[in-house]
Amino acid sequence: MKLYGTAQSRAFRSLWMLEELGIEYEHENTGSRTDAKTRNYLENINPNGKIPALVDGDLVLWESLAINLYLARKYDGGLLPKSLDDQARALQWSFWVMTEIEPPLIEVLMNRRGLSEPERDSAKADAAETALAPCLAVLDGALAGKRNLLGDDFSVADLNVASVLSWTLLGGVDLSAVPEVQRWLGECLARPAAARAQAL
Repeated sequence: MKLYGTAQSRAFRSLWMLEELGIEYEHENTGSRTDAKTRNYLENINPNGKIPALVDGDLVLWESLAINLYLARKYDGGLLPKSLDDQARALQWSFWVMTEIEPPLIEVLMNRRGLSEPERDSAKADAAETALAPCLAVLDGALAGKRNLLGDDFSVADLNVASVLSWTLLGGVDLSAVPEVQRWLGECLARPAAARAQAL
């Protein structure tokens, strides 16, 4: 099995999953602006020219959270929810974090860290952080009275959502108004597998 991407990108999400599962894999340190644009990569791995991408036997799969859902189902390791209802909720939270959280969070991140200093727009970053607030409140409510999203056990739902929300730390997003999110995110990112993935 081979995972293409760098830990400083969306590939962190899938590297974290692979580390949680403890299965053997090869990490191909692939840059999104260089290696992912080569003819070989575009023709054989991901025609979108993006990372991450996973090769598992004859399967070539891209999109970080889809990779994680596949890995959780195939290799389990305790991260796949046991009931069909909770598996559906894992899908729900994975889609939710991509549609509701990631777009404004990228806007925050780019205008506070990603762009060169002259290109940054603090007003755009602040507006995007304001747009995040009601979404974070939804997550805070979902975590109330529970250790993790689907109950006591850490699952692929937590990994997928927390891996996206890890960018709040880079973007300096204030989480003080959502204490359950703050607690839960800290616990998720303190997992040894997350630390190992970040170090790759």
